[in-house]
Amino acid sequence: MVYAHISTPDKLSSEWRLQSLEDHSNNVACLAAKFANDFGLGDIARIAGLLHDKGKEQRAWQEYIQAVTGYKHDVTVKKGPNHSYIGALIAMKQYPQLAPLIGQPIAGHHRGLYDYFVYAEEMKRQMPDDVTVDEAIQIGLPQQTQWKRKDLHHLIRMLFSCLVDADSLDTEAFMNPAQARLRGGGASMEELLQRLEQHLDRLRKESDDTPVNRIRNYVQEHCVQGSSGEVGFYSLTVPTGGGKTLASVLWALHHAVRNHLNRIIIAIPYTSIIVQTAATLRTIFGDVNVLEHHSNMAPKDRADDEHIDPLQLATENWDYPIIVTTNVQLFESLFSNRRSDCRKLHNIARSVVIMDEVQTLPMGFYKPIVHTLDTLKRVFGTSFLFTTASQPILSGRVECSDKRESFNALPDVRELIPREARLHDKLRRVRLESLSSQTYDDIARMLASHNRVLCIVNTRRDAKEIFERLPDEGTRLHLSRMMCPAHVAATIHQIKDALQSGTDEPIRVVSTQLIEAGVDIDFPVVFRQEAGLDSILQAAGRCNREGRQPVSPTYVFSLNQEHPLPPGYISQANYARLSMGHDHDWFSPEAMTCYFTQLHSRTPSFDTAQMEALLYKLECEFETAATAFRMIDDKTIPVIVNWGESMTLLGNVRLQKPSYALMKRLAQYSVGIRKGDFDKLLKMGAIEEPFENVYCITHSGFYKADMGLTFENQWLEETYII
Repeated sequence: MVYAHISTPDKLSSEWRLQSLEDHSNNVACLAAKFANDFGLGDIARIAGLLHDKGKEQRAWQEYIQAVTGYKHDVTVKKGPNHSYIGALIAMKQYPQLAPLIGQPIAGHHRGLYDYFVYAEEMKRQMPDDVTVDEAIQIGLPQQTQWKRKDLHHLIRMLFSCLVDADSLDTEAFMNPAQARLRGGGASMEELLQRLEQHLDRLRKESDDTPVNRIRNYVQEHCVQGSSGEVGFYSLTVPTGGGKTLASVLWALHHAVRNHLNRIIIAIPYTSIIVQTAATLRTIFGDVNVLEHHSNMAPKDRADDEHIDPLQLATENWDYPIIVTTNVQLFESLFSNRRSDCRKLHNIARSVVIMDEVQTLPMGFYKPIVHTLDTLKRVFGTSFLFTTASQPILSGRVECSDKRESFNALPDVRELIPREARLHDKLRRVRLESLSSQTYDDIARMLASHNRVLCIVNTRRDAKEIFERLPDEGTRLHLSRMMCPAHVAATIHQIKDALQSGTDEPIRVVSTQLIEAGVDIDFPVVFRQEAGLDSILQAAGRCNREGRQPVSPTYVFSLNQEHPLPPGYISQANYARLSMGHDHDWFSPEAMTCYFTQLHSRTPSFDTAQMEALLYKLECEFETAATAFRMIDDKTIPVIVNWGESMTLLGNVRLQKPSYALMKRLAQYSVGIRKGDFDKLLKMGAIEEPFENVYCITHSGFYKADMGLTFENQWLEETYII
C-alpha cells in the first residue's frame, strides 16, 4: 500500500490506522469538485484533487511517513522530500491549456501560492522516476466567455481554496474523526428566514406606532419586495436610525432562498459594530447559526487543544449559515496566498455578502476591491448588498487626481429604497452647525454647559485632553482604543444605562470615532471635530436618534488653535467636505455624491499597492501581492492589560494549556500598542511573556479605570486609527 496518512495508536484504539494515497486522493477530488461545482469548475478541481499528493508515491516520502509516525522502527528519516510540485508537473504536461488553474493550487497546497516566476522555476524540476504518471482524464475546457483578465488570480485562488479545504477536511476525517464530527450543521436559509420574520412580528406588536417605527417597517417592506431579483449588486441607503441591520438581513435571507444561495456573510468595518451585530443576530438565530470572526477571535494553532470549539473550527472555512466578519478579514483573505487564509474563500461563492458602512472602504484599495466584487458576482455567483447612510459612488466612472488611475466601477447597482421616499427628510432629527476654531478649554466649557452631551474627536490625544478638562461631576466617561474591548463594551453599556436612567445627573462622554458607527446610543446634543462628511453624518446619527426631541444640534468644530489636523486621509476628507461650499442639504444623497466626487478628485491613486500590475496577468505574483495588500497599516502589538477578570483568566491559562476558549476570552482584555512604546515598556520590565508571542502587563498602575493603558504620564497618540 502507498500511504497518505498513518494514525498512531492512542488511548481510544490500540491499532494502527492506515489511509491509502488512492483513498485520500479520491476523497479530496470528490470534495474539491463538489465545492468548485458552485462556480462551474468542478472537473478542474477534481483533477487537482487527484494529482495534489502524487509526490507521496516517492519511496523517500513513504519511508519518511513510516519513520516519523513510528510505524516502522527500523527506518530513520528526519525530513520528507518535497512532494507538492510533482502533481503540478503532471498537470502542466497533461493539461497545458489549464496548467495555471490546476498547477498553481497543487504546487502551493502546503506552503501557499507562489509568485509566478518562482512557480515556473519549480516546474523546471525533474519528475522522480518512482512516481507513476497515469493516463490523463479527458476534461473539456471551461466555456466561460464572461471571464476577464482581472478574474484569473481569483479563479486560481478559488480553486486553491477548494483543494486545501478538501485536503484538510479529508485528513481531519481520517486522523481525528471526533473533531470532524463537530463540523457542519446549522439551520437552512428557509429556517432562518422563518425565525427572523417571527422576531420582527414580535417587535412590531411590542413597539409604539411612532414615525420612526413606521419608517423602519417601510424599509423592511421594500427589502422584501426587492429581494426577488437575480444575483447582482444592490444598495440599501437608509439614514441612521432607519433599522438597516435587521432590514438588510431580512433582504439577504429572502434573496438567498429565492436564488438558492448558501449563506449570509456580513462584512463590517469596525470590531465594535461586529460584536453588537453578532450579539443581536445570536439572540434571533441562536449561537449555532452565527459565526463571529475577526482579529480578536481568530483561530490559533490547535495542536495542544483537547476540547475544540465548533465555532473555532468554523473560522477555518466559514462553513456556517451566517458569518459576521470585518472588511479586513474578508478582503485580505481574498488577496492572500496562504493556505489558512484562502481555505474559506470557496464558501463566499454562491453566498450573499452584506457590506455594512460601505463608504469606509479605503480609497487606496478602491480599484482592486471593486474589481473583486465584480468578479465574485459574475464568475462566482455572489450577491452583494451595500448598506450605509452615506452611499459612496459605486457605479459609473470613478475619477481620481491622476486620470490614468480612473476606472469604471460596478454595473447596475439597484437601490432598494425609492429616491422619492426621501427618507433623509422624514428621518431628519438633526441640524449641523459649524463652530469656529476652538481650544481644548473652549470645547470642555461648551460640553460642561450641557447635561447630556457626546463629543467625538479624531485622535486619542484630543480625547484625553478634552476629557481631563471636564468637570468631575455626574457620569463622565472616556472612550478610545487605549481601552481593551471588554472595557469599551462595558463603558458603552454604562453610557446606555445612564441615558435611560431618567435622572437629571450630567452624562458627558468624550470618544474617538469608535462610537460613531453601529453603536445604538441617543444624545440630545453631539459635538464632532471636523472630518469628512460621512464621518460627521455618522456622528450626527448618535444625536436625537429616536426623534424624541425637536431637531437637535450637532456642532462641527476645529481644534486648529491647538494643532492642525493630522496629515493623511482625515485631512483629505475634511478638505473634500469644505470644498463643497455651503449650499447643500448635508443629509441628502445628492450631497454625498458631491462629497465623494470631491474626495475622489483628491485621491492620488485607487490602487496604491499596485494590485493590477501584480495580478491582472497570466504571471500572477500571489505572494508579493499578499504582502502588499494591507487595508490597515496596523503595526501594533496586542498586550493583555490588567482590567476586569483578565488576571484571573491569565492565571487559568498559566495553570492549563492555552486553549482557544481561554485565549478568545483573554483577547477581550488586550490593547494594541506601537512597537516603540512596546519596546519602552519591555525595557522597563512592565511586559511579561507567559507564553510564546503572548504578552501582558500585569501591574495595575499601567491601566487607568477611566482612560485605559498609559505609562510615564504619556498618552499613546493615534492619528485617526481606532
